[in-house]
Amino acid sequence: MKFKFDRDTRRSFWFNLVVVLLLGSVLYAMFFVSLGWITHHSEHVVMPNVLGQDMNTAIKQMEDMTFEVIVDSAYEPKIKPLTVLKQIPDSGSVVKKNRTVFITVNKIQPPLTPMPNLISLSYRSAEMILKNNKLIPGDTTYKPDIAQGAVLQQSYKGIEVKPGQMIPQGSRINMVLGDGLGNTEFNVPDLIGMSYEEGIANIMGTGLQYNIITEGDITDTPTAIIYNQAPSAMNELGSANRIKEGDIVDIFVKQNPTDGEMDNNRKNHKGVNNKDNKPPNP
Repeated sequence: MKFKFDRDTRRSFWFNLVVVLLLGSVLYAMFFVSLGWITHHSEHVVMPNVLGQDMNTAIKQMEDMTFEVIVDSAYEPKIKPLTVLKQIPDSGSVVKKNRTVFITVNKIQPPLTPMPNLISLSYRSAEMILKNNKLIPGDTTYKPDIAQGAVLQQSYKGIEVKPGQMIPQGSRINMVLGDGLGNTEFNVPDLIGMSYEEGIANIMGTGLQYNIITEGDITDTPTAIIYNQAPSAMNELGSANRIKEGDIVDIFVKQNPTDGEMDNNRKNHKGVNNKDNKPPNP
């Protein structure tokens, strides 16, 4: 009886082992067969490229593909408002349906930023700082100054803007740059007989510097008259004197000089050498 019991036991063990192995194989096969259905493996799509599209167009396109869209915003001054700047996942990525995607769009209203200090910087450095602050380099003009190539003034909409002043990102910043002492020669303007106001406007329009010397009581500065100047408009040979941008012109002003006095100064200039910038007897 003992021998028969041992043999039955062994048969039961092997039978059970075979059953377990077969059951495990079936379950293993069923798991992998159903894995695609459980994970929606067959429901993948390719992420579209919505960069540069209008926000509403991009959202509609992705919602039609069953995506849930979350919108964030940033600001780029040279790009149209509500344009898509960034997307996650990237275009071309293979993703599952119904997943959440993120887009960043350009703001409608530009945020404010403090104006940087560009004074004394080179144009290239100023340009880089403006771009880093999302500001746009505007027009550049030149003014005679020993600091050649350096920023002398910074303005926004024609008004000087101070460092730290809050302005909208995307603003155009105009700059005045130093042009050295100037290498361009031109005729010395004839200022004798002009009012103070006219003479100063003339001098500033040519890029020259000026030094005002008054004689007697000046009761109304704008209407005072320039009766002499150095250097003169004409040289001793009767030809036009030449001057460079940034040079200084001495302007001699009286309230009411006589015509004879001014004519005499013009005649004296024609007969003397004025290289030392000294006028004949004012």
